[in-house]
Amino acid sequence: MKGQVKDTLCTFVYHTAFVYLVALVFTSLMVNSLSAQTMVVTAKDFDKHAGELVVIVDKSQILNLDVPYKDVLVGNPEVADILPLTNKSIYIIGKKTGSTSLTVYGPKKRLIAVLDLVVSLDLEGLKSRLYELMPGEKFEVRPANGAILLSGAVSSAGHLSKALAVAERYAPGLVTNLMSVTGSQQVLLEVRFAEVQRSTIKQLGFNLTAIGSDFLLGSGDIVINGSIDTGNFGIGDINFGIGDTDFNILFDNLEQRGLVKTLAEPNLVAMSGDTASFLAGGEFPVPVARAGGSDGQVTITVEFKQFGIALAFTPTVLDNGLINLVVSPEVSNIDRNSSVTISGFNIPGLATRRAKTTVELRDGQSFAIAGLIKSDFQDTIRQFPILGDMPIIGALFRNSRYEKNETELVIVVTPHLVQPAMAGQIRTPADGFIPPNDFEFFLMGKLENDQSNGGPAMNPRAMMKAREAGGIEGDYGHIIE
Repeated sequence: MKGQVKDTLCTFVYHTAFVYLVALVFTSLMVNSLSAQTMVVTAKDFDKHAGELVVIVDKSQILNLDVPYKDVLVGNPEVADILPLTNKSIYIIGKKTGSTSLTVYGPKKRLIAVLDLVVSLDLEGLKSRLYELMPGEKFEVRPANGAILLSGAVSSAGHLSKALAVAERYAPGLVTNLMSVTGSQQVLLEVRFAEVQRSTIKQLGFNLTAIGSDFLLGSGDIVINGSIDTGNFGIGDINFGIGDTDFNILFDNLEQRGLVKTLAEPNLVAMSGDTASFLAGGEFPVPVARAGGSDGQVTITVEFKQFGIALAFTPTVLDNGLINLVVSPEVSNIDRNSSVTISGFNIPGLATRRAKTTVELRDGQSFAIAGLIKSDFQDTIRQFPILGDMPIIGALFRNSRYEKNETELVIVVTPHLVQPAMAGQIRTPADGFIPPNDFEFFLMGKLENDQSNGGPAMNPRAMMKAREAGGIEGDYGHIIE
């Protein structure tokens, strides 16, 4: 019995020793791991205020003291948390950005030191990651009232976007961008609007009118005359009378075809990341009712609505010469068919074709927005009841109208990277224009001189080249008109 109790006691002692050994090894490994991953701050010769201790948010540091401490207090536990390791070391964890105080007491509540504890964002980690991803760029990272301030210069807008995306991972919603982009970041956008409208109208009809106070069957004088309305081609009428009754037959046989072409080629220049807009058209007034003052009267004011060819685009220059474009073209015109009348005011409608797209192109490449097709069809028949339904002869008692409109719009967009030009390199349509003299204007019927727009007088220096033997070639001397 004693042997069994002795064996059980030895087994318990062995197990207890093993558990304590495992716990000791685990504690040692944890302390070594924390020491290896955190910065150790040693405080010596404390004199009340011991300075400032900076801890990265969601990371930790170890504060080592030269004298034993008894108690540690944190002013704001939501900013940082502490964990005593030994009687001379304190483990500090940053919870959220901010600042507080750390007070250390010794035996008998003797004040050892007071530290300013600052929990900040991981600026050094952000710097290292930015230089790792984009080693050739010049980034500057600074703290700014709990946020991150990014400054410096980058070579492209793509690198700027990457830097902001990385910084947002370190401080979501707390990044202030002051970086600039170097190099050519001005984008010229060439846009071509090509719209073709086709219309077809066919009309055939007869209209019989009889006017008279008395109508009697029998013989009488019959007078027949006719005329053709030259102002409305295809429209004619025949007038004749029987007794006291006048008859008028109006016939309308018209076929009309139309073709309209609209072309605009606006050019816009914008900085990378900015938006440029263009409008070639006009504005029309629209009455708007507004509530008055205290008397409750309604006043009518006027607002202007835009119509025509409009364009807005936002370019962003990316890496490797790519240009990201957000393009919003629009073509609109006044549509009287969709107008409304309110309180005596006739307000026209707008027929609008609008598109918005995002593409990526290289300098000089083009893309087209096609397929903006609109087709309207209208078929109208007006007829005399019963008689208009009769075959063949029923055509004399009805009016038929067929109308079809088709519109197709194509938009071609081409971006270019551009740089400012010198003043002398820019030409206007008026450059090189020379007005005609009296002989050319009155006798020859010319509106401009023969040397206008590309003639020798446009650039006389180009016509005078120095020869090896000296002198000049080209026009020289006085010019007498």
